[in-house]
Amino acid sequence: MRLLLARHGETPWNAEGRYQGQSDIALSPVGEAQARALGERLRGVPITRAVASPLGRARHTAELALGARHGLLTTDAGLMEIAHGTWEGLLAAEIRARDPDRLQAWRDTPQEVLMPGGESLQHVFDRAWPAFARAADGLGADDILLVVAHDAVNRVLLCHVLGIPFARLWSFRQAPTTLNLLEGPDADRLEVVRLNDCSHHTPLFGEAVHRAL
Repeated sequence: MRLLLARHGETPWNAEGRYQGQSDIALSPVGEAQARALGERLRGVPITRAVASPLGRARHTAELALGARHGLLTTDAGLMEIAHGTWEGLLAAEIRARDPDRLQAWRDTPQEVLMPGGESLQHVFDRAWPAFARAADGLGADDILLVVAHDAVNRVLLCHVLGIPFARLWSFRQAPTTLNLLEGPDADRLEVVRLNDCSHHTPLFGEAVHRAL
């Protein structure tokens, strides 16, 4: 089976660099355009099943990408973004003033951080991986699954598939509406074929901005 793991499009908070976590922030016009561009890219792809986070920015991205096929879409709360707790809605500069040690640890040793009033990366993985496996359950060799989730969710899933620790979370990027292509017989035996492919809206040497989770 083939699994297309995508991130949602840009939101106003992404553009501003605000941490959004599980705050239900809608797509910006730029994010909607990115999602439609993703849909154009997937127009001829025979998607069998589509699952998204229930947060509006991910669900709407999936709907726009699917177009007339939006009836395929279901949601799974296990795919929701990491809960940033009291960081949600704040700019990095504001967090640096209030919680500098934890913010630095989030950049240097993310696997050790528990968000204030929120989650750790392990918490995210413990709910996201079962949701990912549920989405893939029962698919055959010729089936194609679209999963639309979030930055931290995608990162922990990809770290697991790649066999790298969460300490390496920042060693690759997840741009708005990026595509990651994974292939394998089941969720536990996947290979990464494409990583952070956002060529539907960003040139090869362009910078696809994603300033905050």
